Amino acid sequence: MSIQRQLTNERMSQIVSHNGTVYLAGQVGDDMSAGIEQQTRETLASIERLLDQAGTDKNHLLSVTIYLKDIDAHFEGMNAVWDKWLPKGVAPARATVESKLCEPEILVELSVVAALP
Repeated sequence: MSIQRQLTNERMSQIVSHNGTVYLAGQVGDDMSAGIEQQTRETLASIERLLDQAGTDKNHLLSVTIYLKDIDAHFEGMNAVWDKWLPKGVAPARATVESKLCEPEILVELSVVAALP
């Protein structure tokens, strides 16, 4: 099976598809001055756009890793947005960890794996 890469630069691809599986690069929001809820909404919107471009959607999520700058301060706010965004009955395998992210303003980053329908 071939590997398809989309939105690729010299460092990474935003979307990689192989053998019926879609992998997204870590996604963050656009407004780094926003709070956790807005950054989470923007990140999830970016994920939806990329999944659509890859030919799938959030109903086909397999695994999500969530990186939070401060898990004590941001876990509840991130989950409030996540819970509204995720359709009932399709919860993926998920891990949430506290992590030092690449920019100090980033509060949340998500890494996604999804199946192609």
